[in-house]
Amino acid sequence: MKNTKTSSVLILTECAVMIALSTVLSILKIIDLPYGGSVTAASMLPIVIAVYRHGTLRGLGIAAVCSTLQLLLGLNTLSYAVNWQAAVAIILFDYIVAFSVFALAGVFRGKIEGDSYAVLLGIILSSLLRYLCHTIVGCTVWAGISIPTGAAIIYSLSYNATYMIPETVILAVSAVYLFSVLDFSSATPKRIKRVGSDKASSDLALLAGAVMLGAIITDVALVFSKLQNEESGELDFSGIVNVNFTALITVTLAALVICAALVAAIKIRRQRSNA
Repeated sequence: MKNTKTSSVLILTECAVMIALSTVLSILKIIDLPYGGSVTAASMLPIVIAVYRHGTLRGLGIAAVCSTLQLLLGLNTLSYAVNWQAAVAIILFDYIVAFSVFALAGVFRGKIEGDSYAVLLGIILSSLLRYLCHTIVGCTVWAGISIPTGAAIIYSLSYNATYMIPETVILAVSAVYLFSVLDFSSATPKRIKRVGSDKASSDLALLAGAVMLGAIITDVALVFSKLQNEESGELDFSGIVNVNFTALITVTLAALVICAALVAAIKIRRQRSNA
């Protein structure tokens, strides 16, 4: 009985830390769009890890607490609601349901070989459902307010995609990398030991992942910071012509070259260790 209580306390503490970390990361925004939505540094990653480790049932509680905190941080959004029905729709589909769907992030655990692939599919499913929630609110509640009524569905799909796509990419890349080097299925997460690998190879792999993630975040900032009209503050896709493509291409190519060199170094080390 004592061990069961201790285990429950540890799980509760871990989940609380993950929720707090997710909330802090959600405040640190890479891009903040004018009518809601932002690109963060994988703010849902702690929630994905907690949900994957402790199952969908506990994950529902974890995601629900996270969504409630997001609602509290975005309460000013409700001031734009034209009636109580609109306020309820915003609360549910822009916050509670939109973030609670991440309880499904671990639904493929044990059903697909390899934790990296399982968590990737879980993230894609959860992110698609979140995107759907935001789109529904956009083409109903916000139609005529911040979205043109005549093209509400198309505009909502486009607007929400501008932050959901990079947000999903950053989250997926971060999660896949972490799940490829750490075993989150064990009671205490630990580094995965691979045959023929050593600490130096693992460190090189970690560096490669960090470089690629940094390049993705930089590219997202370079592109999406230009998709806002400076005068009206509205989303403006014509701003794509103002993107510094020289910097974007340079950052991307440099990251690819560095990662290729690191991967080559890892292969050389493994070949030598197996010789």
